[in-house]
Amino acid sequence: MNNLNMMDTAKIKKSVFALTMLGAMAVAVSGCSDPKPADRAAPEFVVTTADDANEDIGKYVLPQDTEILKEPNTDEIFYGKRLLNETKRLLPEHVGAEMNCNSCHISQGKVPLGDPYINSFNTYPKVMPRAGKEVDLEGRINGCFQRSMNGKPLDREGPEMKAMIAYMEWLSQKIPESQRVDIQNAGDIDTSLVADTDRGEKIYYAQCASCHGDNGEGLKDSRGDIVFPPLWGDESFNIGAGMARTYKAAAFVKYNMPMSVQTKGLWGHGGILTDQDAVDVAEFFAHKPRPEFPGKVNDWPSGKKPKDARY
Repeated sequence: MNNLNMMDTAKIKKSVFALTMLGAMAVAVSGCSDPKPADRAAPEFVVTTADDANEDIGKYVLPQDTEILKEPNTDEIFYGKRLLNETKRLLPEHVGAEMNCNSCHISQGKVPLGDPYINSFNTYPKVMPRAGKEVDLEGRINGCFQRSMNGKPLDREGPEMKAMIAYMEWLSQKIPESQRVDIQNAGDIDTSLVADTDRGEKIYYAQCASCHGDNGEGLKDSRGDIVFPPLWGDESFNIGAGMARTYKAAAFVKYNMPMSVQTKGLWGHGGILTDQDAVDVAEFFAHKPRPEFPGKVNDWPSGKKPKDARY
């Protein structure tokens, strides 16, 4: 949230977004972020926090899903919600892996540090370093289908794409395009740490295997639907996915895994592994065999490839 651009807050409509965030979680809506290319040289804007938010800035509090019933496109939003939760089952022709969108976007994309969707509708289009160009939200979603899902892109104008975006738009709660909710999509990790794969293997079997399997195969229910996704092998995300990168995966693991350990917060919501633990276990599973991604030859055209890239 430090790369925000200056804007005249007096022009922001006075509004307070007051709904419910799984009990009591409120974060401030801040000024313009990820501006259009023409505005990228604008001065920085100081973030407004939840403590000093006022009527001009307002607060965002995550809505209950029952609020969807009040929307004119209720059915479309609920369909998008289902698609994100049950992607493999509902879109098998587009999903090659045993993955759902929400295998990586924790609690239906509602949890800070768990790749939330809260700012997605207002964040895109934006320039993506891996693509080396501006990518819109449809392109970002299809990138996930091709990489994390090891599958095929959706029709950009089709009902499934529109439904997913409708859910993300609803989650943004009509925040003006010039604003963002002051949350982090991912947590910080010490990228100077050197991974110890042998140690990571021990951590995996102690902390991860009970859900993701001794051979990284994941877990399905009696109907064959995904409970916990596979972390390697033919049914996992391919080599072009962000989770196939050590430090990217480590940040997710540290702040969101393992589940059902903590007595406070969501999912257990991290706090169990150190940075070194997370880097070690991420190195272990991220470098296991997984499907190839032919499109990888076009990644990072500027040459600024991250050091944990697999290719």
